[in-house]
Amino acid sequence: MSEWKARRFWTSAEVSEVSEGFGIALDGRPVKTPAKRALVVPTRGLAEAVAAEWAAQEAVVDPLSMPFTRTANAALDKVAVQRREVADMIAAYGDSDLLCYRAAQPAELVTRQAAQWDPILDWAETALEARLSPRTGVMHAPQTSEALERLSARVHALSVFELTAFHDLVSLSGSLILGFAAAQDLQKIDALWDISRLDEIWQAEQWGKDDEAEAAAAVKFQAFQHAKVVFDLSNSAF
Repeated sequence: MSEWKARRFWTSAEVSEVSEGFGIALDGRPVKTPAKRALVVPTRGLAEAVAAEWAAQEAVVDPLSMPFTRTANAALDKVAVQRREVADMIAAYGDSDLLCYRAAQPAELVTRQAAQWDPILDWAETALEARLSPRTGVMHAPQTSEALERLSARVHALSVFELTAFHDLVSLSGSLILGFAAAQDLQKIDALWDISRLDEIWQAEQWGKDDEAEAAAAVKFQAFQHAKVVFDLSNSAF
């Protein structure tokens, strides 16, 4: 039996301003999330991105072609109902941040990690008022409670939609600090992505590229870029 697929039934997808923000209407009928909540987003820009996805659908609706809609659904149906737990999970990355775990050798890799990662930790000390310290090896060594509490407070201060996008910025990069760096435009998003993949890039330089790994990384980079766009459209304010 073939899988049932939703078919387009509307002629127009438009943004509608409502008391809670901005909704999307299909021929005047409000769009709802899979959990039957009203699909309402915080800014017109984000609503327009969602509406454009609905307008672009053809005879059969393809959810995979609707990343803004999927993100909005996740924010409303998942993150909003467990906001504290999600924020705690994201903040926990600070205690095992990618930028803090350094190689002991070879010297070239050690030097490259210090050159690319130290300046971002220095930036975080000033911009985020939290100093994370690097260590050699992969064994966990906790950061100071003061630094972690300050980072956690910043994560918890994010709105639901910011938090949804921020989750991907952090989880895809493996770094809470890089997530904040992306959110605050410390560097271009592609440069920050390369910084998060420093070890993989170095390995590829030594042994050659793995096509399957490169393809997987490209998919993740696309998601990383999307998360940054959603964060910006959610009207971020630190």
